[in-house]
Amino acid sequence: MFSSMVFYPLAICISLLVSSLHMVAAHTHVHGNPADELVDIINKNRTAHKSSKLYDNPGLGCMALQYIQAYNGTCDESKSPPEVDITEVFAPDCGVELPTVQTISGRLLACRSHYAKPPEAFSQVLIESKKSLSVLYDGNHTEVGVGLSGTNSDGPYFWCVLFGSGQPNSTFELEGGQALKQKQGCFSGSGVPCSAALMSKVLWSFTGLMVLVAVMGSSCLFL
Repeated sequence: MFSSMVFYPLAICISLLVSSLHMVAAHTHVHGNPADELVDIINKNRTAHKSSKLYDNPGLGCMALQYIQAYNGTCDESKSPPEVDITEVFAPDCGVELPTVQTISGRLLACRSHYAKPPEAFSQVLIESKKSLSVLYDGNHTEVGVGLSGTNSDGPYFWCVLFGSGQPNSTFELEGGQALKQKQGCFSGSGVPCSAALMSKVLWSFTGLMVLVAVMGSSCLFL
């Protein structure tokens, strides 16, 4: 009788521990550049909808990150930067050659208190209405850039997608072929992983999960 009484709590504990480890594994799958992953998701959805695949433009991606930073870490629409900032602020700060800056043909912007992986950011954060879908599938778009940033360990986290309708490889061109280094966040087309600033925010959450797993593991040992 005693052995069976011990077995069932132990089995339950082990089951919960395994589930927690799966959560950790899923949570730590934030590597590389999520902005590039979102561009891939956008293109897959566009081609599935019979729309053209878009060029992943690093200049546009960097400017999407700059667009986010203009909000100064607040999810407030009144902080939306004026159009003139695209040419006078964002382009120079990214090292985009001014003669190659073209009109932004569409944008998607979202802000949430928690980090969202690219699939969740796409389906649950950015694409929330028919208007968003209309922007996504617009046939005038030829290129896209994505920016992602957070402000502290508790959020908020911002996602920004900028679309362009210019000639790929000749618009939003970067001086020397490389964007100026950004202090935080990620942007698509850069070929580099997220900055340490963003990754540290994700790692704070990861640390919390690891503490939970350690506590549960210790509890199992004493059953």
